[in-house]
Amino acid sequence: MIAFLTGRVAARGAGSAVIDVGGVGMTVQCTPSALSRLHVGETGTVATSLIVREDSLTLFGFADDDERHLFEQLQTASGVGPRLALAILSVHNPAGLRQAVATEDTAALTRVPGIGRKGAQRIVLELAGKLESPVLTDGTLPPAEGAAAGASDAARRAQVVSGLVNLGWSAKDAEAAAAAVTAESQSTDVAVLLRTALRRLSRA
Repeated sequence: MIAFLTGRVAARGAGSAVIDVGGVGMTVQCTPSALSRLHVGETGTVATSLIVREDSLTLFGFADDDERHLFEQLQTASGVGPRLALAILSVHNPAGLRQAVATEDTAALTRVPGIGRKGAQRIVLELAGKLESPVLTDGTLPPAEGAAAGASDAARRAQVVSGLVNLGWSAKDAEAAAAAVTAESQSTDVAVLLRTALRRLSRA
């Protein structure tokens, strides 16, 4: 398992970054909180999870060990794959996700595009009691900073773009939709902005 990567950030996109590790460029699909810590030309570190498929090897990157733990735990629920798990972490920070599961707040989970009422109920049922204790970082990675609420307009827009890319939209379309909804909407809720952008793209 590749637990983390440290290297110079060679490039950063809407939902991913390329990290130069010893002369090898590693593409990492990242959560918004992980991307916010990566700056092109500077050294960055991300916790990682490697997903192996018959036709691909995909690295997913996180701000800290706790985010990675939640990403992996989410995939133990029926119907939740890595892309949807990443989308969930694009809308909910670790504390918010734990609270939603612990209080059986299915409405909060359905704010993630791609999760319906039954899917949210299944996630709550299957993950109950599994997400309660945060995973402490070993010191290699600083703890992730809290969440979408209170983020700047630019940070919210980046989270919306990341969520859309994780759901399969192109970076160009995601950036255009995110820019439009953050400019037009008075909401500061990333989940609301993400749903609005998704509806906008679906109508296009």
